[in-house]
Amino acid sequence: MTTNLRKIDALKLILAATFSAMLGTVNGAERPNVIVILADDMGYSDIGCYGSEIDTPNLDGLAANGLRFTQFYNTARCCPTRASLLTGLYPHQAGVGHMTNDHGFEGYRGNLNRKCMTFGEVLRPTGYRTYMSGKWHVTLDDTATSSKHNWPMQRGFDKFYGTISGAGSFWDPWSLVRQNSPISAFADDQYRPKEYYYTNAISDHAVRFIDSHYKDNADQPFFLYVAYTAAHWPMHAPEAEIAKYKGKYSAGYQSLREQRYAKMKSLGVIGPKSKLGPAAVDWSKQNNKKWDQRNMEVYAAMVDCMDQGIGQIVDSLNKHRQLDNTLILYMQDNGGCAEGLGRLSRNGVTKRPGVATLQAMQPEDLQTKMIPDQTRDGFPTVMGPGILAGPDGTYIAYGKGWANASNTPFREYKHWVHEGGISTPLIAHWPKGINGKGRLEPEPGHLVDIMATIVECSGANYPKTNNGVAVRPLEGESLVNAFAGGAYDRGAIFWEHEGNRAIRVDDWKLVAKGAKGRWELYDIAEDREETTDLTSTYPDVAKDLEQQWTAYATRANVFPLNPRQARAKIEKKKAGN
Repeated sequence: MTTNLRKIDALKLILAATFSAMLGTVNGAERPNVIVILADDMGYSDIGCYGSEIDTPNLDGLAANGLRFTQFYNTARCCPTRASLLTGLYPHQAGVGHMTNDHGFEGYRGNLNRKCMTFGEVLRPTGYRTYMSGKWHVTLDDTATSSKHNWPMQRGFDKFYGTISGAGSFWDPWSLVRQNSPISAFADDQYRPKEYYYTNAISDHAVRFIDSHYKDNADQPFFLYVAYTAAHWPMHAPEAEIAKYKGKYSAGYQSLREQRYAKMKSLGVIGPKSKLGPAAVDWSKQNNKKWDQRNMEVYAAMVDCMDQGIGQIVDSLNKHRQLDNTLILYMQDNGGCAEGLGRLSRNGVTKRPGVATLQAMQPEDLQTKMIPDQTRDGFPTVMGPGILAGPDGTYIAYGKGWANASNTPFREYKHWVHEGGISTPLIAHWPKGINGKGRLEPEPGHLVDIMATIVECSGANYPKTNNGVAVRPLEGESLVNAFAGGAYDRGAIFWEHEGNRAIRVDDWKLVAKGAKGRWELYDIAEDREETTDLTSTYPDVAKDLEQQWTAYATRANVFPLNPRQARAKIEKKKAGN
């Protein structure tokens, strides 16, 4: 059994001194700007520098001049990941252990609580200007008339453009907000592109925030959170971008997995002992191959558009001569998504009507639904085989077969805490603060480490209280020593989502599917694909890890594992009394 090397005290001091020398002062303008970029519903192999065929030159360039982590983790689902990333806590501690629904238990209220603090709340008091563009999705208050107490402006951000809720149309997003005001993308006097596309709008506003910062607040550092909805369903992209990938996926799921697997090995983002199993879905048995190729073509175009937007952000930094002293961190919120939304016809409709059949919406009408009933000009939203994904009025997910390729070579998907559900790229780029170019960092890490890293890099003080409420201490470990080229001392990492549970300590990982699923033990150094369960071989290791996980779950508000069911039992008991 291999284990991770631990630093001795002398090495810690040397590395700390090295980093301090690179960084210089943490006062005033010498402190780094920070940009955190989060993509949505993408697998470990979905960008070029981690094995993909999709054109991502801007992310690849950041990786070539920065640092790539090869064993970094998210929480397996969008809302918990965002809560964890924003606060440096595990999601249940922040109140978002599941999604944005209140299940009546402290870990499952569906709202960021006041025992946590966001990036904005931590950094703004230290002199940082704080901006956000994109998807929030950490509050159940997401309508035009709901409370705004957990919206970005109330949680530490100076400027915000984006969506309060989760997934939605890229052509007409719901819960769209500028600052604190709900808006329609078609009646926005501050942003009227020739063609509205949400990915582009997120990128354009991120650039606007940087440009306006250097016009009005150039004497201060800034923090910018860019939360894309690409490449979450529905598969929406401009036709010109889709055309780049026409025919590229005609060989199917397993061929793509094999292609990516070979590239990943050559890049070193998976180890030499990695194995590739059979595809989860047999391409030869698919009845709608042309349609399913199109779904993946659109998915690729969505990732491509996001990368182009990241290029615009980098160009803005270069324009203001700030790229060298800006820490850019890119990651993804969960693994590829096997959900089948939109892959069956809606209301029996199998093709788009030739003429509008519904009353047109007015430009100022707010879009209020995750799945719009119709386009603005009166065409119904359609789904299923025969409906070509991409344009407005369609709503289709790319499906299990392509999600399996996105997660190459790992098991499972979004929702689950096997490697396919929780493995994410992490690209760190910061010429003034990262030693070496193009390095790979194999030490495990987790989203909770991002807040700890930014607190250290910025010189911020993480408070113990906030407006009289005790704040939970950070759970993460700073990545600063990794930036300096040394090891960092990462202890146990924990997961729970929908009863799916895991703990990783060194190279051991204990994992289970569902609240009643049995524990499985894997040696990640030898078997990251989780093919050989070692619980019977090392029962003492499994027992020790289970006890550690239970202790974590007890202190971190993880129980009950099925809060909806537990609440129903409580309500039934009350009704019986």
